[in-house]
Amino acid sequence: MMEPTIVTWILGISGVLLYLPAIYIQAFAVFRPHDQRTKDMLVGKGGDYHDKTYFDFCRGSGWADLGIQIPLVMIGSIAVLFGHPWAYTIWAAGAFITIYIHLILLFMEGKHIYDKWGPIAFFTYGWGLWVYWAIIVVIYSLLRIGKL
Repeated sequence: MMEPTIVTWILGISGVLLYLPAIYIQAFAVFRPHDQRTKDMLVGKGGDYHDKTYFDFCRGSGWADLGIQIPLVMIGSIAVLFGHPWAYTIWAAGAFITIYIHLILLFMEGKHIYDKWGPIAFFTYGWGLWVYWAIIVVIYSLLRIGKL
């Protein structure tokens, strides 16, 4: 048993809250990829996919997020709050995937979304918040695991 700290609670709850909209958005990307609501969420209001490759990327990342990244983050975020030491490894793995995919997104869709959203929105919720949270979780998890 590993008692959760106040930092654990803050990161765990914020992780769940951060990923709830992602579940919603990625479910649309997977099950209704051509719906205008999906395009509004993924590309921007009134937008469309830039080409077939971008469409395939959005749909594929939806499957990967729902199948791998989001379950690891959600299970880790909840299990650390129950004091399970193994949860920090799962949590860190989900956070590493978050960093990985968002570095790809920075270069793949950054040029499209940055111009539509502007720097403040892009580097906070649109892209940055996920990365900042994930970096903190990885560092925090490694520190907690190191104290086992």
